Amino acid sequence: MARAAPSGDTRPGDQVEITRGACRPARFLRAVRAALVRVRDAPGAVLRDYRSHHTAPTSTLVHTPHPYARALGLLAVTLLGAWLGLLIVGSIHVPVGPMDTRMTLRPSLTGGTKINVSPLGALELRSHYAPIRLDVDVDRLNPVRSRALLDHPERFSGLQAEVTRDVTRGTGTLAFRSCVAVVSGATALGLAVYRRPRRALAAGGLALALLASSGAAAYATWNPRSVLEPKFSGLLSSAPSVVGTARNIVSEFNVYQKELARLVTNVTKLYEATSTLPAYEPDPTTIRVLHVSDIHLNPGAWQIIRSLVGQYKIDVIVDTGDTMDHGSAAENAFLDPVGGLGAPYVWVRGNHDSRTTQKYLAARRNVTVLDDGRVVRVAGLRIAGVGDPQFTPDRSVVAAGDPAERTAGGRLADSLRTQRLAGTPVDLALAHNPVAVAEADGLAPLALAGHIHHRENRTLPQGTRLMIEGSTGGGGLRAVQGRKPAPVQASVLYLDRRTRRLQAWDEITLGGLGLSRAEVSRHLPRENLPGATPSGTAPSSATPSGPTPPGTTPPPSPGRTAASPSVTTPSNTPSATPSTSPSETAR
Repeated sequence: MARAAPSGDTRPGDQVEITRGACRPARFLRAVRAALVRVRDAPGAVLRDYRSHHTAPTSTLVHTPHPYARALGLLAVTLLGAWLGLLIVGSIHVPVGPMDTRMTLRPSLTGGTKINVSPLGALELRSHYAPIRLDVDVDRLNPVRSRALLDHPERFSGLQAEVTRDVTRGTGTLAFRSCVAVVSGATALGLAVYRRPRRALAAGGLALALLASSGAAAYATWNPRSVLEPKFSGLLSSAPSVVGTARNIVSEFNVYQKELARLVTNVTKLYEATSTLPAYEPDPTTIRVLHVSDIHLNPGAWQIIRSLVGQYKIDVIVDTGDTMDHGSAAENAFLDPVGGLGAPYVWVRGNHDSRTTQKYLAARRNVTVLDDGRVVRVAGLRIAGVGDPQFTPDRSVVAAGDPAERTAGGRLADSLRTQRLAGTPVDLALAHNPVAVAEADGLAPLALAGHIHHRENRTLPQGTRLMIEGSTGGGGLRAVQGRKPAPVQASVLYLDRRTRRLQAWDEITLGGLGLSRAEVSRHLPRENLPGATPSGTAPSSATPSGPTPPGTTPPPSPGRTAASPSVTTPSNTPSATPSTSPSETAR
């Protein structure tokens, strides 16, 4: 019987199967271990893969901006942050006398001080030149303090010191708060933009340096006399008594604090009168002359002139011509209101006024027509004038230009010399064209003209002040043909009644057709500014006597003070007529 093969007698294939079965657990363990390693390293691998696909090369990652660009960026951030700081927290509430006010510093290209007296209007002073402006808003009149002040008038004597203390305290507090505001605003914005404390602190430091330099510029250019020449808007434009009469300005108010106290006092009275403006009190030592010109058939001019005569208590109206447009007889009815304007009317012919116009006006009540150097005495003033020798609407006559004007001015000058030799010198010389009246240089203290439709004020070589008025008719009915209406302009001249010397003048500007702008600016001759010899101290016979004789020292020529800043009521601001040469006689 055959025996089975021993168990150890196995085939090679069977041995391999056994070995493979024994290795399977170890291989499984290694696979699990490798999977765990891959799971552990997966985040790092993903991050490395992302960086390899989304990160720019090292050479393009680093970019250093230009130093100038960095400086400009820092400056822009500083200015914006400082402005935001001033806008948000840069104002304070300060009691000034009987009023509660709010003081604010604002960025500005021209500087100055703006005082808002709601609802009466506003006034602006050219107090300093710096990139910051001081805004003072009168919020309300404190009823307790104002009633105590009015019940005890003797306290007005100490109002100056009180106002000075209040303003000094308020400006000091405002300066400190403004420093905090600009530094905080610039630092906060710098931190938000750069996210680096060092750059943010640099922005704050730069803002503080800019504010300090602006304050130094304001201090260096501070002009306390600016309050003598304010510009008003709103209802205040019709209240020149807020700053006093011309003589009071010259003789009484030569210190800024005194003027500020006067303003506070008068504004208090205005509020107590329920915003009713007080009447303008005439100064018995002042002659008030209303200078108008170039009405050009604008019927609205008569109402304006009548209003100014009543408001300013005008003694005499001086019209330097071009009242008409074509000079025809059909236009004569336009002149009928002249006799009822409330003051004597002195008139010289313009190049748009015919002989027919002149004859018609000469027959009107309360009207004085001057021509060929004729001299009259009106309202205590000796006035001489000459009519324009050219009538430009008549196209059949060729205009002779400036030579004809100088010839007419020569006749005026001859008359002035004759009057001076007779011991009756002339106070005002009138002509329509500035070229003609310039021939009176040295023979009269004041020469008035029109013709060019915008204001000019200058001192001629021999000392005569030439005052050229704009168009009181806003360019007349022809103004509707232009794109922008011209302003209506007139001036009030204040002359000393004894010496007949110019003390001050107000320039009045109203909006043209369809506009509501109103502006009044006060001006003083240089000799009437505080510290100079007042014109009232001159002898009563003081009049210009022509060129200075050899061997004598000529007196200082009066000069026009700098024009005050203007504040206007909200409206479309009109543009003045384009500047033209006086030789253009076809106006």
